[in-house]
Amino acid sequence: MRGVLVEKSDAGVNATLQGIDEQQLPDGDVTVRVEWSSFNYKDVLAITGKAPVIRSFPMVPGIDLAGVVEVSKNPSIIAGQKVVLTGWGVGETHWGGYAEKARLNSDWLVALPEGLSTRQSMAIGTAGFTAMLCVMALEDGGVSPDDGPILVTGAGGGVGSVAISVLANLGYEVAAVSGRSDAEGYLKELGAGEILPRSEFSEPGKPLAKERWAGAVDVVGSHTLANICASTKYGGVVTACGLAGGMDLPATVAPFILRGVTLAGIDSVYCPTSKRQKAWQRLLQDLDLDKLERMTNEIALDDVVPTAQNWGDSKHRGRVVVRVNG
Repeated sequence: MRGVLVEKSDAGVNATLQGIDEQQLPDGDVTVRVEWSSFNYKDVLAITGKAPVIRSFPMVPGIDLAGVVEVSKNPSIIAGQKVVLTGWGVGETHWGGYAEKARLNSDWLVALPEGLSTRQSMAIGTAGFTAMLCVMALEDGGVSPDDGPILVTGAGGGVGSVAISVLANLGYEVAAVSGRSDAEGYLKELGAGEILPRSEFSEPGKPLAKERWAGAVDVVGSHTLANICASTKYGGVVTACGLAGGMDLPATVAPFILRGVTLAGIDSVYCPTSKRQKAWQRLLQDLDLDKLERMTNEIALDDVVPTAQNWGDSKHRGRVVVRVNG
């Protein structure tokens, strides 16, 4: 089979597209013919070795995948069934989606919802799935469209793009934060009503600021997350799902004990299966698939390594899908 293999030597980490013997596939009770994967920043780090994403070598990267079951030892999953996988350490500790076949633990798989193609599921991918978990957390916290605007950071990225589209479709007013000067038209097309500069949130701020947001979806962390919490309305919910700006959180307890703000952590990697199934059904229901297509870019398996190596110069917005088979 063809696949991207990341190997490590004394000279460092090296990723190449090559022929791989299927006998090298790791243990698992289901074998999937991978049709599509997606491209995420974590994949960039894995392929380039800029961060220790990969825990064992050699590794086929690709943190999510969708395809058709070829062989199954689990009676609840049958050959010919279409499935989607995100998380569970795939592409980090277990071979992932950048190869024509994957052998996996059946507990990690979710049956593809009827009405959603494998390509569309990867246009959503880990990023869109995470965005939906954020929206569900806002709802679970009692935040409704009548409560005020929702702030979305990293708006031009995968999580932000899907979050904006879903929130707007549900009737929420959305304010988008972006550092890209050319993103306004794209973000408004997705449903953002207001575009704010990244610089407004990235510097140290006050323990409490003017109440502005009923809720938020944050992928940045650090000062940005602290400033969002400080400016969230009484009883609001802030969902945290990323650390693009840093792992630190230079905040105070003031928003939580004086305004009853909730900071909800979002983990998509080890999310329970029941919640995964609900999130995928909600995405089919609440995400405008036409908007999804407009935010999606496509590359081939042959393009994966050079795309990772040149990611800093990339002009991609939204989501990037990888055509693995076909």
